[in-house]
Amino acid sequence: MGSLDAPSVVDTEVMEFAKPEDVILYVNGKCHVLPPDVAHQTLLEYLRGIGLTGTKLGCGEGGCGACTVMLSHYDWQAGTIVNRAINACLAPVYSVEGMHVVTVEGIGNRRLGLHPVQEALASAHGSQCGFCTPGFVMSMYSLLRTKKNAPTQSEIEECLAGNLCRCTGYRPILDAFRKFAKSETAAYTNEAIKAAGGQAPTKDTEQFICPSTGKPCDCGKVSKPKVVENGTAEHKSLTEEKKEREANGAELDNNTGVKDNVPVPREEPIFPPKLFRRKTQPLFLRGRQGLQWYRPTSLAQLVALKAKYPNAKMVGGNTEVGIETRFKNFQYPVLIATTHVPELLAMKVTGGGVEIGASVTLTNLLESFSHFVRERSEDETSGCKAIIEQLRWFAGAQIRNVSSLGGNIVTASPISDLNPLWIATGAVFTVIGNGGATRKVAAKDFFIGYRKVDLKKDEILASVFMPFTKRFEYVKEYKQAHRRDDDIALVNAGLRVTLKSESDGAWTVEDSCLAYGGVAAVVVVAKKTQEFLKGKPWNRETLDQALALLEKEIFMADNAPGGMVEFRRSLISSFFFKFYLHTCYKLEAHAGFEHGLPETYRSAVAQYEREPSKGIQYFQTAKDATAVGLPFQHQSANLQVTGEAEYVDDIAMPARGLHAGLVLSTKPHARIVSIDASEAEKFPGFEGFFCAKDLPGANDIGAIVHDEELFATEFVTCVGHLIGIVVADTHENAKDAARKVKIEYEELPALLDLDAAVAANKFHPGSERVLEMGDVNSFFENAKGSDDVLVAEGEVRMGGQEHFYLEPNSTLVWTTDSGNEVHLVSSTQAPQKHQRYVSHVLGIPMNKVVCKLKRIGGGFGGKETRSAYIAAAASVPAYLLQRPVRITLDRDMDMAITGQRHAFMAKYKVGFTKEGKVLALDIDMYNNGGNSLDLSGSVLERALFHSDNVYHIKDMRVRGRVCFTNQSSNTAFRGFGGPQGMLIVENWIERVASEVGRRPEEIRELNFQEEGQELHYGQLLEAPRHRNVWAELKNSCEFERQLAEVEAFNAQHRWKKRGLSMVPTKFGISFTTKFLNQAGALVQVYTDGTVLVTHGGVEMGQGLHTKMAQIAASEFGIALKDVFVSETATDKVPNSSPTAASASADMYGGAVLDACEQIKARMKPVADKGNFATFAELVNECYLQRIDLSGHGFYITPDIGMDWDTGKGRPFSYFTFGAAFAVAEIDTLTGDFHLPRVDIVMDLGNSLNPAIDIGQVEGGYVQGLGWVILEELKWGDSAHPWIRPGNLFTQGPGTYKIPTVNDIPIDFRVSLLKDAPNRKGVGEKERSLAVHSSKAVGEPPLFLAASAFFAIKDAISAARKDGGHTGWFVLDSPATPERIRMACADEFTQPFAKPDIRPKLSV
Repeated sequence: MGSLDAPSVVDTEVMEFAKPEDVILYVNGKCHVLPPDVAHQTLLEYLRGIGLTGTKLGCGEGGCGACTVMLSHYDWQAGTIVNRAINACLAPVYSVEGMHVVTVEGIGNRRLGLHPVQEALASAHGSQCGFCTPGFVMSMYSLLRTKKNAPTQSEIEECLAGNLCRCTGYRPILDAFRKFAKSETAAYTNEAIKAAGGQAPTKDTEQFICPSTGKPCDCGKVSKPKVVENGTAEHKSLTEEKKEREANGAELDNNTGVKDNVPVPREEPIFPPKLFRRKTQPLFLRGRQGLQWYRPTSLAQLVALKAKYPNAKMVGGNTEVGIETRFKNFQYPVLIATTHVPELLAMKVTGGGVEIGASVTLTNLLESFSHFVRERSEDETSGCKAIIEQLRWFAGAQIRNVSSLGGNIVTASPISDLNPLWIATGAVFTVIGNGGATRKVAAKDFFIGYRKVDLKKDEILASVFMPFTKRFEYVKEYKQAHRRDDDIALVNAGLRVTLKSESDGAWTVEDSCLAYGGVAAVVVVAKKTQEFLKGKPWNRETLDQALALLEKEIFMADNAPGGMVEFRRSLISSFFFKFYLHTCYKLEAHAGFEHGLPETYRSAVAQYEREPSKGIQYFQTAKDATAVGLPFQHQSANLQVTGEAEYVDDIAMPARGLHAGLVLSTKPHARIVSIDASEAEKFPGFEGFFCAKDLPGANDIGAIVHDEELFATEFVTCVGHLIGIVVADTHENAKDAARKVKIEYEELPALLDLDAAVAANKFHPGSERVLEMGDVNSFFENAKGSDDVLVAEGEVRMGGQEHFYLEPNSTLVWTTDSGNEVHLVSSTQAPQKHQRYVSHVLGIPMNKVVCKLKRIGGGFGGKETRSAYIAAAASVPAYLLQRPVRITLDRDMDMAITGQRHAFMAKYKVGFTKEGKVLALDIDMYNNGGNSLDLSGSVLERALFHSDNVYHIKDMRVRGRVCFTNQSSNTAFRGFGGPQGMLIVENWIERVASEVGRRPEEIRELNFQEEGQELHYGQLLEAPRHRNVWAELKNSCEFERQLAEVEAFNAQHRWKKRGLSMVPTKFGISFTTKFLNQAGALVQVYTDGTVLVTHGGVEMGQGLHTKMAQIAASEFGIALKDVFVSETATDKVPNSSPTAASASADMYGGAVLDACEQIKARMKPVADKGNFATFAELVNECYLQRIDLSGHGFYITPDIGMDWDTGKGRPFSYFTFGAAFAVAEIDTLTGDFHLPRVDIVMDLGNSLNPAIDIGQVEGGYVQGLGWVILEELKWGDSAHPWIRPGNLFTQGPGTYKIPTVNDIPIDFRVSLLKDAPNRKGVGEKERSLAVHSSKAVGEPPLFLAASAFFAIKDAISAARKDGGHTGWFVLDSPATPERIRMACADEFTQPFAKPDIRPKLSV
């Protein structure tokens, strides 16, 4: 593994580098000679450039996993092939030279057959929008190729922690991959089959009764995978499983597109034999703008190159440099890769410790230290264990697989997870300079300033020596982040103490080291506290004195960068307290130490070990169903798992195509003084700059009112306001040229949050809305002085939420017929809106603009309106230059300019009885609309509509206004204001419960609405099911038993607490703007008996196309595989409404049904006369008789409408009801949390597809978890003065944290209410309220995540009670670790904050 001895001297002028023809890379078994001038390219860019578009660009910073591939190389020292998952978006293409890359295309496809990993994911409904799917496939595939034996379930979940999914809620992904685990899962499967109404096998029978068909089948069989030599497992293909179903009479044809009788490939892509024999050579290559790339193969070469280029940047995994160059615009003219220097890859035990080469990856470090822990005594490996535990939460596996130890150290991040531990363990760094001169530097002396270390320009970090610990020496790691997995620390620590026994039986401190990160510009060592501890007895008195010293020694100013000062300071104390407990318990075990600690403290030091996730799905399938009502997999699932599903950015660039870069405002509010594009025009590849003066049509745009400009003319009103667009020959050139456009501003005062807007009385014109029932003023006037009525007032605040669809906004625009027509393919939920915007700004009629798409990689409302102006901007150069133009936003830009879920603030006044019966309610609410109205008025209206949730309130008034702020315009997001309205409701429900001393669940039940009651907007409540779902949930979750268990847990644990909550929902279904409730579809029947369906809805992962195919198949009585749903296009179905409001399946399903019925009616006379064996025979005869086999269907939602002049109407066709139960556990000392169990019951009528609908429920709930707990937007506003005014700080997965696979409930149970068709009326007047008596599902489940929020609050209440704080307290959302921990209010927060602290929140 090389040597760390001083290197010989090398002359760089005579170094021999590989010849251009020898610079190679194998991809999926094929050898590619790499170009000599692409040092600037990432592996992802290279792969996509050669047509392998299954590997996706989701974030560009290694935070989402969509770009995951497997990298293989031959380790000469170990004599083995090493397989690792890596992020292709970060890996420089030359960094993988001489290696083998396997992409999702390389392991299976529909033509030749799916790999078992691919088919498992497809058949388990683990792919919805599909954009993240190839990354999950490759992470799992890489794990199987890496492991010698089958992995455990925990290893599977850990390997997926670096992959994000916004659609599924992860549960079906875990279910799919569980089959590859070594643990037996039959018990789980049996339980799931019983839950779904099936019959599990008994001792008397080996046969399963399928819950889907009611017939015997093999769907419940689970066997332990047979592991073969290469570490993969043998499994059946979908084709084989289909044959077994057919043999058992239980066919469920999934329209998979997998050809029958095609065997699945059993041989994995082999490691190219040529690479076994290939000698690694030094590289010298180039890139754009003069970039030089070196890859030395010896320490001597590396030292010589560093001496020649002292300002060169050293590159290991490129996980830091890649982000700096991509997002921070850093320029490094010379890059030197350290990955192939054997001396830096060495690791050896020597001199009472271990010496680790600086290029050792964090994965290798983790594996080696794990080996030490297994093989060496516990006394020696306390430091090793601390490193291991810290690495568990360090990024994802893909990052650890390439990140180097030296790069992590030399980056000198003040929040580095490992640097405090190197200091605490007494590590010593070896530095090598020019000529091979070496010196030793103690870790505690190495970090000399913010991102500055004790390295001269010609020096490199060569190795790290970490001494083993001795007996009674304890090292412990601590870290708290926004999210447990794959997140940077807010505060971390490496703490060490050495204790010795005194003659009197006491234990005293011999030595200690207390190193904290995240509290200053460098890691802080508490030297004064360490000095104090020397010789002191290890007892509570010493602890208290040390805590007091730490409080003074490590000080943070109120305006410290990063904010959260009170929280971060409290963590310093909490970590030391935890360390004291940890050491006491260790000493107790090792030496019988009598610590005198209460038994209730012990769990405070328990290492978090997450149990493998599990779930149960209860659902009912339609009897005698052929298509509708059965759990078919997503129609595009097999395309998605193989990477063959095409998204906008996957489409090959047409000839002469250009890339676009946006010119954006850098000021929140300013007058434009001048625009100068002269420097941009000189940039290589530049083809044009376009702004308002170049528009051939109009510049005014807007979703409802035209209060926006496509290109700003005189004023900019937010950071990210579009000023112009640059086109160039490459994506990078377009971005760089756009940065060269100089804008001169005259800055103006800005309104940066809701508080500022309300104070300035700045609202969007015409946005005020009022709904009122009864006489609120009279009630509260009469309530004054009453002993029978209680009144409570309060305020609710909630932050916004980023959509974080995995596919960024993307559009490809081109002209045809010499510019007479414009065509575009866009990632949008509203193709008609794109068509209209493009037509408007180009000044051409809509009939000459066609927008189309096949699918989008997630939308959630974010691609309903805000994607349209991006497409319109790209259409301008495409039209004027008559050249194709592609624009794909980088993740940071997408987040900064396209808007988010609205932040809300509400003030409430509620009157109620002493029993908790609510009598009156008065609410004033405000949402942050941003710099344009967009859909904010409609979002506010729905929030007002949902301000009752499921509760009857006789006297009620809700008023709302849309605030104008100088932020990018906020927009639609799943739930569209409904969740915000209901979260306000449940906050005052909890307040009432607190005031009267009852459980919130009791207050909810006491105030439930009844059928026939008038709602506060005039609609009568018909066919309510909230009582049904509530009763079923309360019974199935065993609420009373769970409550008793939570209370018992809390009595036994002081620093860990549990809470629970049950929350209902009532979500109105329809667009609240009446004219949008219309839909069209085109159905065409062909002479071979197949059917083509085209409709106006957009497939974005919700299974809309699959459901439409099911409806058509059921109507014609044909197999689902005989129905195909074509692309959505404005020239096929005109004037379509956005795919939004959860209403698309209802509307487009009704339209498809209408078209099918028209065709059937024409076919009926022929069918009645003949005896046709097949549908194809009937169709052919109809064709011969000249019968029209094409139908245009149309549907309008009946009996709806709202009159805002009177505040009365019937805005909703019906309601979807649901309820959720959650148990939460928190660490009161850090604010960490997890969810041991969640149960959901949803009323979805007669489900069109239970598998898809359950996926929507789970995905919606987990997305809601992000909203109420994890995801916090941070803006440059009054709450965050350390952020530049008006700028969004959280612009990517590095700073904005959506749930990962390890954030979902451990036990996740979903049930669909049975025997509950969506119908109303009696007898002859009975009718379905939606197609096939189904109900909408997309948005309603999201709010149910409030159950987790209030369960956490319940746990906090228990903690506050132990601390002597009772009564009502405010918890704003999201309930991040900061808010959880500070609300717990104990002796460790008391020095820094009052018990009623409300941590700062961007609203």
